[in-house]
Amino acid sequence: MKKTLIAFCSLFIFSACSELQQVVNQLPGATISNMEIANGLQQALQLGIDKQVSKLTATDGFFRNELVKIMLPEELTKVDKTLRDIGLGSLADEGLKVLNRAAEDAVKEATPIFIDAVKSITFDDAKNILLGDDKAATQFLQNKTNQALYQRFSPVINNSLQKVGATKVWTDIITRYNNIPLTKDVNPDLTDYVTQEALEGVYTMISVEEKEIRNNINARTTDVLRRVFALQDN
Repeated sequence: MKKTLIAFCSLFIFSACSELQQVVNQLPGATISNMEIANGLQQALQLGIDKQVSKLTATDGFFRNELVKIMLPEELTKVDKTLRDIGLGSLADEGLKVLNRAAEDAVKEATPIFIDAVKSITFDDAKNILLGDDKAATQFLQNKTNQALYQRFSPVINNSLQKVGATKVWTDIITRYNNIPLTKDVNPDLTDYVTQEALEGVYTMISVEEKEIRNNINARTTDVLRRVFALQDN
């Protein structure tokens, strides 16, 4: 009788554990591998490029977007103010606009660079990134790729500054400013500044789409995105 009771209890416990395991297996993400999570994060970043970064390449993509609009560096704010004070406000306005035009043109040329960066990135701990904040994947991408992308993006920016006429406009602006009595000469590195600002704008727009995917189920347009991001909904 005692053996029978032990056997019954063992069977009951085994059955209960089996049912519990079936429930666990049905939980979102329970059977998702780290590789699949990484794939989902890559898809989210790719969508950020396809849907959001592409907006930056249009005319006024930077200039009319308050999230990423490139303003003047601190060194040039005094240049801007001085020009306006002496009646050259239109020249100052043009100077700001052409910086943004250069970024818009450069991002158009450099989009494949960002796509390659996303495809090649490896996530050390995909699950922790998935369960992080609304821009954890974008931040990870930025930390891993910013330096390398800067090196590849800088010459593109330099070409774009010349292509849209920004180099000529700013040479004129700086020459006029430096010729004003009692002003301290400036010689800013516009290529470096616009490169930094343009890259920041790209990461900002990618994070917009990542946040959308994290918070809006309808934004998860593939099976992988639905499976992976369901894990962070719990």
